[in-house]
Amino acid sequence: METPSDVREARLDERRALSNSLALAFEDDPVSAYLYPDPSTRVSRLRKSYSVIIPTLTRNGALHCDPQLYCGAVWQAPFAPALSRVAQLIFNLRMLRNLGSALGRGQRLADAMLASHIREPHWYLGILGTRPDQQGKGLGSRVLSPVLARCNRDGSLAYLESSKESNIPFYQRHGFEVTGEIRVPDGPTLWAMRREPR
Repeated sequence: METPSDVREARLDERRALSNSLALAFEDDPVSAYLYPDPSTRVSRLRKSYSVIIPTLTRNGALHCDPQLYCGAVWQAPFAPALSRVAQLIFNLRMLRNLGSALGRGQRLADAMLASHIREPHWYLGILGTRPDQQGKGLGSRVLSPVLARCNRDGSLAYLESSKESNIPFYQRHGFEVTGEIRVPDGPTLWAMRREPR
């Protein structure tokens, strides 16, 4: 598996644009609707959430994108050190401010995901999304390729949660297999997916 020449790591000053593309990509997502039921504010609240989540996951990971910043893959690396107490507090406060009345739903979602998360060292695909008007052009496959190629070289596992059953075949084409369902109390179902190195 080769990395396409136009796929690269996003720069710090590009994260805002990528957060916007990802927010648009997940506007109709079941998890997004669960956390942010008001469609009129969903995209703006997703954008704020991603502006907090992306730096946290990629602190010891990777954020790959296409040149136009239409698509992004947000990965956390194996053995990523835990956040310091101060960094964790800042993260929690920023997410609390954005979640507001959805805090309880957010906690139930996080608890369900954590209970199913694999324990072995792995690359974790926290977010993969493409702006809706650019979907179906192969961008998702392209931005996945650098880390999946690295997993193959290093013999590393990869893991994700798919929030749409319709996306499972896409991930299966890239070597992921469903290992179980994650049922959020009073919320959506997600599918845990694991990839062995090739």
